[in-house]
Amino acid sequence: MDENLERLIERAREHKITPAEHQAQVRSFAYGNTHLENPSITRDDIDRAMTSLRDERESESDAVRT
Repeated sequence: MDENLERLIERAREHKITPAEHQAQVRSFAYGNTHLENPSITRDDIDRAMTSLRDERESESDAVRT
C-alpha cells in the first residue's frame, strides 16, 4: 500500500471525534435519510428541527431541576 495512504489511515484510526464533528454527522445523516423520503427537505429544515429538539430537551431538563 502507498505510504502516504497508510499514514492517512493511521491518522484516521487515532482521531477522536469532537462534539462538533459528531453533531455535523448526526445532521448529515438526518438530512440524507429524510431527503430520500421527501426531496423538499432542506439542510435548513434539519437544522431548525434539531435546534428545536435541543431547546425542548433543555427546557424539560430545566423543569425537572426546579
